[in-house]
Amino acid sequence: MLPMPIADLAEIARQLAESGERVHVLWQQPDTLAFVARGREYRSEFHINPSDEVMYMIKGQMNLHFRDPDGIEDIAVLKEGASIYTASGIPHSPRFPPDAFLLVLERQRRPGEVDRFQWFCPSCDTLLHEESFVVADYALDPVSKAYATFFDSEEFRTCKSCGNVMPKP
Repeated sequence: MLPMPIADLAEIARQLAESGERVHVLWQQPDTLAFVARGREYRSEFHINPSDEVMYMIKGQMNLHFRDPDGIEDIAVLKEGASIYTASGIPHSPRFPPDAFLLVLERQRRPGEVDRFQWFCPSCDTLLHEESFVVADYALDPVSKAYATFFDSEEFRTCKSCGNVMPKP
């Protein structure tokens, strides 16, 4: 397919930093999606993606929190210049500061596929809330939409087991 887009990742990172935006989509085609993400200082949810992901740390360092099949949380550290493969269905939470930038490569969503975002109680690790929806256009920043719904509801942020209320960022 022509044209073949060329992305200057350093320039895109600079533009994201200056604009304050969180995501810059490089391309979205039926079998591929690529975007650069700027870190979120408040990221706490676990994303369950219906497609595999490859992540490359352009600048800075990321702690990729993930949950194993038993639901136990662990962390993989991704240093600047490093890459990681995350298979579909693995709950993961890329946590890195706003001055760090990540390239994400994954498959565009197929009809009917659903992305899920889960929050867990920071005190007792009970599931607090899950948001799920179809991501038709990644340029609309689905992570920010999931966050707005979750953090705007004290009910969603309140643990039914221990009563802890996750604070708003």
